[in-house]
Amino acid sequence: MQNFDFHNPTKVLFGEGVISRLPEVLPDGPILLLSGGGSIKSNGVYDQVMNTLIGRVVFEVSGVRPNPTFEKCMEAVEIIRKEKIGFILAVGGGSVVDSAKFISFAALYEGNAEDILRRQDTLVKKAVPFGAVLTLPATGSEMNCYFVISQGEEKLSGGNPLLYPQFSILDPKVTATLDKRQIGNGVVDAFVHVMEQYLTYPSDAPLQDRFAESILLTLIEEGPKSFRNPQDYKSRANYMWCATMALSGVVGSGVPHDWSTHAIGHELTALYGLDHAQTLAIVFPAMMWVMKDEKNAKINQYAERVWKIADHQDPFQGAFRKTVDFFETLGLPTKLSAYGIKEDVALKVISRFEKRGFQPMGEKGLVTLDKIREVLRVASQ
Repeated sequence: MQNFDFHNPTKVLFGEGVISRLPEVLPDGPILLLSGGGSIKSNGVYDQVMNTLIGRVVFEVSGVRPNPTFEKCMEAVEIIRKEKIGFILAVGGGSVVDSAKFISFAALYEGNAEDILRRQDTLVKKAVPFGAVLTLPATGSEMNCYFVISQGEEKLSGGNPLLYPQFSILDPKVTATLDKRQIGNGVVDAFVHVMEQYLTYPSDAPLQDRFAESILLTLIEEGPKSFRNPQDYKSRANYMWCATMALSGVVGSGVPHDWSTHAIGHELTALYGLDHAQTLAIVFPAMMWVMKDEKNAKINQYAERVWKIADHQDPFQGAFRKTVDFFETLGLPTKLSAYGIKEDVALKVISRFEKRGFQPMGEKGLVTLDKIREVLRVASQ
């Protein structure tokens, strides 16, 4: 096992009706309520939140979209600075929570806020505190310190220990109004988050492996139930907690990571507007295929422990097929052609990587531009 530091200060309030407990965890003073495209008003979450804020000074910024933008974040930054707001309440999915993280940094940063997106976030020494009311389980942003923000055609990521939410409120009941696309995306997003911390190479970390496998098995069991039946509270609760724990730091402590699927997926989103999880469903199986020799030991373990592939079967073929079938059962195609994308995708993606000074990716730095080209060729077949 590798050396590691583990720290997760986020307080989680989980269960039906926990939005009513918001006054227990909110500090005094004016707050900025940050939200997305309006679904919280149609599903009743907005009213639940506002009922807990009666008598409070509340400023609002709505309209945060999936793949949140730098420009929208800066709208909120200006309000925080002007009104001297001391707390941000993010009500929505991962994009809203990611935005709150960047806003909390940028609002107190005296330099150019773009620096934070250009991997210079270590310059920032303070942040506006924030909390979350989660409505869409997927990214795990509600219990980690990372964000992804879009600027122009780029998706840029950052992170800092100052960016853990002070609290996150998770009520599985509010997910009942999510459509199948959102649920399918969320389950696949959480699944691939785990896999990018698990499907690397053995590192003498059996507890972390079993943490990962338990989340994968639970998603395989509960994800399709949530996908089929919005009113199944038990499955929604288990899926919601899996999505949170997938990227909370527990699974990835002391083990190698491989975030190359995410990196390629970000480029596909920027180029073609695909949902983040849609890109993961396309890229991850192709990455498995191309890197199967390098990941052989963990693929065998994955096949045996997660998919129960019998000894007489080919572990790679079995695990690969099961993974693809799982994604497609949740409504996510695993080929670019399913979205009408038939051009030379690799040429565009590799060009974008080269412009930013590409460095080989993966747990051993073996995902080169040639490997990416092969991954996208497999994903295009």
